[in-house]
Amino acid sequence: MPEKPTKTPPQNTPPKPGDKNPIQGAAPQQGRGMFGFFVVMILLLLLVMFFSSANREKPITLKQFQAYYTTGQIVEDSVIMHSSKVTAKLIQKEASDTPSMVSIPITAVSREKIADEIYTITGNEVKEKPPAEWVNFLYMFGPFILLIALIWFFVIRGMRGAAGGGGMIGSFGKSRHRTMTKEMTGVTFKDVAGIEEAKSEVTEIIEFLKNPKKFTRLGGRIPRGVLLAGQPGCGKTLLAKAIAGEADVPFFSISGSDFVEMFVGVGASRVRDLFKQAKDSAPCIIFLDEIDAIGRRRGGGFSGGGNDEREQTLNAILVEMDGFGSGDGVIVIAATNRPDVLDPALIRPGRFDRQIQVPLPDVAGRLQILNVHAKKVKLGPNVQLDRIARGTPMFSGADLAAIINEAAISATMLDKEFIEQEDLEEARDKVKFGRANKSRVREKDENKLVAYHEAGHAVLQALLNDSDPLHKVTIIPRGSAGGATFSLPEKDRMGYGLKWLHATMRVICGGRIAEARAMNDISSGASSDIQQVTRLARAMILEWGMSKKLGFINYMGEDSREAFIPDKDYSDDTARVIDEEVRRIVDESYADAEKMLMEHWDQVEAVAQALLKFETLTADEVHKLMRGESLARSTVADLLSGPPSPPTKAKHNKPDRATDGETDTPPDALPNPA
Repeated sequence: MPEKPTKTPPQNTPPKPGDKNPIQGAAPQQGRGMFGFFVVMILLLLLVMFFSSANREKPITLKQFQAYYTTGQIVEDSVIMHSSKVTAKLIQKEASDTPSMVSIPITAVSREKIADEIYTITGNEVKEKPPAEWVNFLYMFGPFILLIALIWFFVIRGMRGAAGGGGMIGSFGKSRHRTMTKEMTGVTFKDVAGIEEAKSEVTEIIEFLKNPKKFTRLGGRIPRGVLLAGQPGCGKTLLAKAIAGEADVPFFSISGSDFVEMFVGVGASRVRDLFKQAKDSAPCIIFLDEIDAIGRRRGGGFSGGGNDEREQTLNAILVEMDGFGSGDGVIVIAATNRPDVLDPALIRPGRFDRQIQVPLPDVAGRLQILNVHAKKVKLGPNVQLDRIARGTPMFSGADLAAIINEAAISATMLDKEFIEQEDLEEARDKVKFGRANKSRVREKDENKLVAYHEAGHAVLQALLNDSDPLHKVTIIPRGSAGGATFSLPEKDRMGYGLKWLHATMRVICGGRIAEARAMNDISSGASSDIQQVTRLARAMILEWGMSKKLGFINYMGEDSREAFIPDKDYSDDTARVIDEEVRRIVDESYADAEKMLMEHWDQVEAVAQALLKFETLTADEVHKLMRGESLARSTVADLLSGPPSPPTKAKHNKPDRATDGETDTPPDALPNPA
């Protein structure tokens, strides 16, 4: 079967007058433009006639008319009685700017009185001019004619536009995609980093768009659709733009929510229009962002008007993807962060043939992403992006871009010439936890409670070998947290081991235990800790099969989010056992943490008192305090009472107490509001 010729005119060749431009769309309809032109011209003509007639007549009173008439300034037989006024012509002795006509306005109330006066003054020398028949016709039928004209213009012509592609009503059925070329996107594979496996999978799609005959020679068929799945901010949209940039083909971009409107059938109409324009512009790429907005599994939840409209739109996408072959040169790329809720008919072979996972970047990927974004800013000589990459596990590409941007803003506000390492570290903490509230003033007892709370976390994290290494601890509020204990993971964690989970849960429980003993009271500051330890315990039981009583079984159920009633595939007796196991795991963690803190309470006291003095302690300083050593550095009060130091624009040396990994604040640290 011969290949289908493409309809796109060759580059650098002006299109013919009758051709459609695939990038700009169809030419506007001339009929509607001429109709609007005539309407505007008629309105302008009426306005000119109105104002010109108004300027030729001078309104006067009845006494002025009597004066003009008695002095002979009015032409004989020129007084005319109209339905709304009395007009007369003045005698012009010489060229003058004054109007040649005068008029006396008449209302329905004053008509009879003015008419009698005029007849008396002129001696019945008055001509009566009845209103024209067309004026009476307009008074009677004008509003109806105007209403019919408006209906014809807005509705009938709009309905015609729905079939032809234009009009106000018809524009609802037109696709609202954005068409971009390589010059408009400016994105290639050089701008995409950290997802090398995903880039390699789409390389053959680019090769097909450049040379489709290469694949049809052996009878192969390129995938019709590619589904990019990954967490938000991983670079799915950027990867799709890079594919279009590398292939140098038109890129039709539209979001799933842009298909559905308040009118029934609009979504399906937009789908058909989008695929029609794409086929006319082939080879090209259609990118459907957030396809889960319209591609959710059918038949779930509660049926309603909006749900039916979404299903009609999905049906239209399914039909259109079956309607073109590999020779059409159209490839559909969709992106979603919820591939588990998509309809099975949408992701079957023949539609979205290939699913590409776009994962969170690892250490090497994070470093590559930071290098890409660092090219746009000025970095200082002491910046070590590899340390930032190592201290940002589970960060997405969007998070890393935000770190570079926030660091640039922070350095600009401090009048620095370039971005320093401390700016990047502060930006990382700000992106993950929020801005530090250094100006917040707390009561003495509240400050003490926060210090002991964070000391409980820090001491347990330093004692437990199976937990992540301690990085630093602070009682400076940041975001919604009154203080935080930060850990520094040694590696990217792909899964969670049982030993690490037990150690982490004991660290989480340490804050409540320490504050309860120090203050003889408990507070709501441990709410975040309680939420974290409960979430971990339930995940261990329901998802990861870490309970001997419940065994190697998943009780979580399917999270389709289609119904208000959560999915529950186990009995009430099993639910009771689940609750008992969750309670057992948490109680064991709490008891072990309490036992360890009581055995090392002197160390908790030392760390808490140091936090009250210095507000922030590094891991090395915490270990020194736990060994019984003292810290030889100035306190916060000494720094505030000492002479002010001259401001510096930029420092080129590292801080004296900074060691490898000391200033890195990881994203998975445990912030503990107090």
